[in-house]
Amino acid sequence: MPDHPDRPARVLSVIPPMTQLNTPYPSTAYLTGFLRSRGVDAVQEDLALALILALLSADGLRAVREAIVALPPAQRTPRAVEFDAQFARYESTIGPTIAFLQGRDATLMHRIAGRGFLPEGPRFTSLDVYVDEDGGDPMAWAFGALGTHDRARHLATLYLNDIADVLREAVDERFEFVRYAESLAQSQPSFDPLARALAAPPNLVDRTLHRLTLDALQRHRPTIVLLSVPFPGAVYAALRIAQSIKAHDPAIVTVLGGGFVNTELRELAEPRLFDTIDLVTLDAGERPLLALLEHLAGRRSASRLVRTFSRPAGTDEVRYTNFVEPDVPFDEVGTPTWDGLPLDRYLSLLDMLNPMHRLWSDGRWNKLTVAHGCYWKKCSFCDVGLDYISRYDAATAGTLVDRIEAIVAETGQTGFHFVDEAAPPKSLKALAAELQRRRVEITWWGNIRFEKTFSPELCEQLADSGCIAISGGLEVASDRLLALMKKGVSVDQVARVTKGFADAGILVHAYLMYGFPTQTVQDTVDALEYVRQLFAAGCIQSGFFHRFACTVHSPVGQHPEQYGVTLKPLPPGRFAKNDIGFSDPTGTDHDALGVGLKKALYNYMHGLGLEQDVRRWFDLPVPKTRVARHRIEQALAKTHGGP
Repeated sequence: MPDHPDRPARVLSVIPPMTQLNTPYPSTAYLTGFLRSRGVDAVQEDLALALILALLSADGLRAVREAIVALPPAQRTPRAVEFDAQFARYESTIGPTIAFLQGRDATLMHRIAGRGFLPEGPRFTSLDVYVDEDGGDPMAWAFGALGTHDRARHLATLYLNDIADVLREAVDERFEFVRYAESLAQSQPSFDPLARALAAPPNLVDRTLHRLTLDALQRHRPTIVLLSVPFPGAVYAALRIAQSIKAHDPAIVTVLGGGFVNTELRELAEPRLFDTIDLVTLDAGERPLLALLEHLAGRRSASRLVRTFSRPAGTDEVRYTNFVEPDVPFDEVGTPTWDGLPLDRYLSLLDMLNPMHRLWSDGRWNKLTVAHGCYWKKCSFCDVGLDYISRYDAATAGTLVDRIEAIVAETGQTGFHFVDEAAPPKSLKALAAELQRRRVEITWWGNIRFEKTFSPELCEQLADSGCIAISGGLEVASDRLLALMKKGVSVDQVARVTKGFADAGILVHAYLMYGFPTQTVQDTVDALEYVRQLFAAGCIQSGFFHRFACTVHSPVGQHPEQYGVTLKPLPPGRFAKNDIGFSDPTGTDHDALGVGLKKALYNYMHGLGLEQDVRRWFDLPVPKTRVARHRIEQALAKTHGGP
């Protein structure tokens, strides 16, 4: 393994493209804070943001135009041709628009909202869905008379999405603001697609990322670079970064870790990955990193590395080493730090007009975890056997508020997103009490389970402590399927809990699922009716339908016979392993139903169609719902002493 024996360790943690544009992905903040707490010289860099800001600049757009001009005329799409024709307007507006989205030029909102400043491409046709039959402002329902700033941010977001579409068509067909080149890595048993992509001549995006990587190396002069890949859509860029590092200085140790690795590379046997990556670590990174640093300093043998894949020099063998040591307790992982990240340069976008749904892309949130793992860890669709779920470890309320106060002092920002799998109600109650006791004023939101412990009184206490929104899994709104999933909740219970939050002024987002084993067309129609009633009753304000995917680490993947399905054989391969196909005897066409579910939910989130029969959203014949039309109202009435 390469090292710098004559230099003290300096660790650079990198966020590779693409993760988020409005706030830093928290992994590097956690790792940097932890390493500094142990006396390690540690720094961090967000190359995802840096890449976007380089591409979405006047120079970047000029390079995109050059790529369009270089294409044979037959390969230039209508969108690219129109971008070229309107280029002068794009070139002059991109800088001010980015500054506006960064909060540095608020007065520009008036020109953007007036619809005469930005060039408007195909993405602006989405505004046609907001039809005002009286001929007035079609977006007045969302923004009202005083919502000029939000209106402008929504229009500016459409403008950036138009540019991203041009990038995709003229430069790199895999380009996305979030899921960049995702298909190269997601559940990909073979490394061949990634190998071909990495061997291909670099395009504009690759060349820009290469330059930014070298700039970061020059600034920080690391001996070790940690590449954190939370999603499949960050893998390709992470490996491009590793290529650049090795070409610049082969002695820099490159380490790959993060959510994607922890989930999909647990059986890694692909030696080609190690052409640019020296080590791959699994699960919580603190203990493996301490072992690695001791090894590089000559104080630990390679045989005592922790949860680490490597390729011994001169071989094509992938070796996994796991010298068993206890993980660092959650109370002792230190306080995350955002030091070194350009907090004033993130983009506050407004993709979705729904007030709850927008939180994921709107504003810069300090991301923090209340506890490690999940206190429930029973859901049959979840990877409950993996460390990030199974090892539950909570910190005290005092420790959490200490961290919160330190983060506010560092960043000057009081917004927090608690990114737990499901924040424990007891911990949230204690946290709220400690925040109130110390008179610490923050704004926060996070993910929970809709369990009965969240009484109306607790909801009020959480709201008083600064909670503005929560999200949680309703999944398939069917008591039969919720029991099969081992969710530990019922539809009536979800209705009562969510109404308690809503009555306390807290927005509620529901994660929804379709395609679960044995789910029939009737189940799907009934579930949508429950969802309609929950929206109509004001229990939930936002939601998102996910298609169920069976994973090899979930109870369904481990024991399919208990869920009435048969697994399909996995293709051979030495790289990623996660999603697995299955045969469901019901034969339901979930793809066709999914179109209707998403269409219905989009309208419900905008307050539309809530009184209409749910069958209208489907393009195929479906049965009438079996759910009583006032079922949710009746469940809520029982909560308040009704009949």
